Amino acid sequence: MTTDTALQPIIDVRGAIKRYGEGDAAIYALAGVDLTIMPGEYVAIMGPSGSGKSTLMNILGALDVMTKGKYFLDGIEIDSMDENALSIVRGRKIGFIFQSFNLIARTTAVANVELPLAYQGIKKDERRKRALKALEVVGLADRVDHEPTELSGGQQQRVAVARALATRPALLLADEPTGALDSKSTSDLLDLFDQINAAGRTVVVITHEDDVAARAKRVVRMRDGKIISDTLNKGRVA
Repeated sequence: MTTDTALQPIIDVRGAIKRYGEGDAAIYALAGVDLTIMPGEYVAIMGPSGSGKSTLMNILGALDVMTKGKYFLDGIEIDSMDENALSIVRGRKIGFIFQSFNLIARTTAVANVELPLAYQGIKKDERRKRALKALEVVGLADRVDHEPTELSGGQQQRVAVARALATRPALLLADEPTGALDSKSTSDLLDLFDQINAAGRTVVVITHEDDVAARAKRVVRMRDGKIISDTLNKGRVA
């Protein structure tokens, strides 16, 4: 890998294979995937159920390991790491956003955002400073003391985005982030992703929704565990 960070990919996947079972019973969730994503890109990964996109998301997020292949995340070789090392890399390099928000009930928005920073050993004052700034970025400066039940679905997802941003990750990885949102909240969230990407953050969204993919600058389509197309989104909705 090059040591020139200006040329170093955030994501560099080579020959990724994920196999379940052996011999005639083997099922290939990934059947030889090559994918490179550079810093500052906004990429949507699309595909129907069973296409391999969720498996690829788990690989990219260091939540699962390949059967065969190489994966470099921001220059770090991931595929040879043990679980403890993977956990550290996940916390430092990736900000996750999930469909179900994954917020802690009966806990304020600011405390939810602070949580991953606490796991990183960041001191209390710095945690609070970063959390408040992240909530301001997502437009929730006036909701910092609200608990999840006091927030709309769209606001809860914004708290989840703030939590992901607070760790200052190299990569923002969103798995079907609009699946639990109405059309207005979806539009607002995608506007936020546009702003985050415009500020220089790398954004990767796993989705099956055309309107979500339409906001990305690049669309990768999968089928049967393979990438079948990888194109710039000339019709991107600004």
